[in-house]
Amino acid sequence: MLKSMRRRNFLQLSAASTLAQSAGRPNILWITCEDTGPHLGAYGDRYASTPNLDGLARRGQLYSHCWSNAPVCAPARTALISGMYPASTGSEHMRSMTRLPDRFLKYPNYLREAGYYCSNNSKEDFNLQHTGKVWDDTSNKAHWRNRAAGQPFFSIFNFTITHESQIRRRPHTLSHDPAKVRVPPYHPDTPEVRHDWAQYYDNITTMDGMAGKVLEELKADGLDKDTIVFFYGDHGSGMPRSKRWPYNSGLQVPLIVHVPEKFRQLAPAGYRAGGKSERLVGFVDLAPTLLSLAGIKPPEHMQGRAFAGPHPAPEPEFLHGFRGRMDERYDMVRSVRDKRYVYIRNYMPHQIYGQHIDYMFETPTTRVWKKLYEEGKLDAAQKRFWETKPPEELYDLEIDPYEVTNLAGMPKFEATLERMRKAQQAHAVAIRDVGFLPEDEIHRRSEGSTPYEMGHDDRRYPMERVMAAAELAASMKMAAAPELAKHLRDSDSAVRYWGAMGLLMRGANAVAFARTDLDMALSDASPSVRAVAAHALGRYGTAEESGRAVDILVELADPVKNGVYVSMLAMNALDYLDGKARKVKEKIAALPTVDPKADKRMSGYVKNLVDKTLADLG
Repeated sequence: MLKSMRRRNFLQLSAASTLAQSAGRPNILWITCEDTGPHLGAYGDRYASTPNLDGLARRGQLYSHCWSNAPVCAPARTALISGMYPASTGSEHMRSMTRLPDRFLKYPNYLREAGYYCSNNSKEDFNLQHTGKVWDDTSNKAHWRNRAAGQPFFSIFNFTITHESQIRRRPHTLSHDPAKVRVPPYHPDTPEVRHDWAQYYDNITTMDGMAGKVLEELKADGLDKDTIVFFYGDHGSGMPRSKRWPYNSGLQVPLIVHVPEKFRQLAPAGYRAGGKSERLVGFVDLAPTLLSLAGIKPPEHMQGRAFAGPHPAPEPEFLHGFRGRMDERYDMVRSVRDKRYVYIRNYMPHQIYGQHIDYMFETPTTRVWKKLYEEGKLDAAQKRFWETKPPEELYDLEIDPYEVTNLAGMPKFEATLERMRKAQQAHAVAIRDVGFLPEDEIHRRSEGSTPYEMGHDDRRYPMERVMAAAELAASMKMAAAPELAKHLRDSDSAVRYWGAMGLLMRGANAVAFARTDLDMALSDASPSVRAVAAHALGRYGTAEESGRAVDILVELADPVKNGVYVSMLAMNALDYLDGKARKVKEKIAALPTVDPKADKRMSGYVKNLVDKTLADLG
């Protein structure tokens, strides 16, 4: 009750302060689209046809270095709505659902308390639960025109025509000539790939027309001179190795900001019509920037930095991205960029880049790419996607914009690698990255509170110790096997999890060295530890050990008994065991596939894993 009263008093004071300002507060319009990198004429892309957005850029300013923080929609939008890194709020995994502490509100709440009418047309797809009323209207009919007379507005119009699913929609008559497509060097040059890229650009042109209509409505209503306009995409292109991957290709998005003359005092530093800003901007920065433009000082819990309005913050030195579970497949990647380099830290390097994600494999490019790999017809840059990862990657965007030449390990770049590595590690500690916990433990350890609060409580989450275990595990140094075996006897289950994971990563010799400790871990109190230990012994143990491990994995794979997170972890292991799981094929087929307690958006993930495993078993 006391927390609620304090929050209400704070909001009332903020609203009163804002309303007491000059009557002429700006309206703010966000035009957004799905799965779109900086493939606009305004960004120098001569293949693109985007006259409306190019015109907006001539009137406004575009940003050369904007990252979505996550390379897939739900966690990227979660960063937007909260102004916080999803890795700090337990919301990094695709379409998981957590909640913020009660004292933390989403940006529309602050705007509405300050008198703004807030409409969202219409996609949400956040990984954070709503508490109370967030929008005045969130529907396909939401519009600034539904506000009270004279009321300032914040409105979003989101266009889905550019979504990954629309790249593969057939039949489609191409407008862009596929012969003129610039095929990235990591993609094979085939008719299917060229068609998908051309259709992607066709969809961007269609979206550009939709954006133009919204801008025309704004002008027709006589509001264009009173409205600050943002345009951005929600992450990189929907093509494989862009979407879902925290490279620059998966995280860089177009960002155009137009500030009318009337509100030029609120514009970013150095703003000029038709200009370009080299400032580093991430999605976590958009919420505090929005509040600042509305005259509201961003709350301290927001981790982003405002870059416009009366409350600007200094430019960050780095941008940060991440990859967690993507649909039904587990992975953990963190990335960092400055204005030249991109650093990638792979915490599960034993996983191939192109894990089989059912939804991703609906795209023709994905299927033909994998087929050519299996036929041995790809060059070195193209085949990497279907192989395991190095622990670290470093790319120079000035000379290698497609990020195909890994500089990590080259003596010439040792100092740059160390600088970027330290930036990633310092960021993880600063935000108390809870992604070092297995997903089920994010939820279990935060019962009765929230992942953010749990993450800031050393008793529940000894973050530095868990992170050190993950760093050791993912180093891939064989000499670390004895220490990893010791981790299996640690008092904290997340340290034990990384001990088992590190041994699994190193393969047969490490598993043989630690088989006694791994066998003990098959009875661990943590189901995630049991699942990873069973995966290690099932894959690299003796026939007897493998048989016992498979039985344990089938038991853990029941989502009704163990929850969807443990179920997915176990089913992933069974899938990777290939023929060793044949003896339990009938048991796998009989498994329930839905956790009734999980968010409904996740209802198909276990089924995807079951179907894939059964298909592979024949």
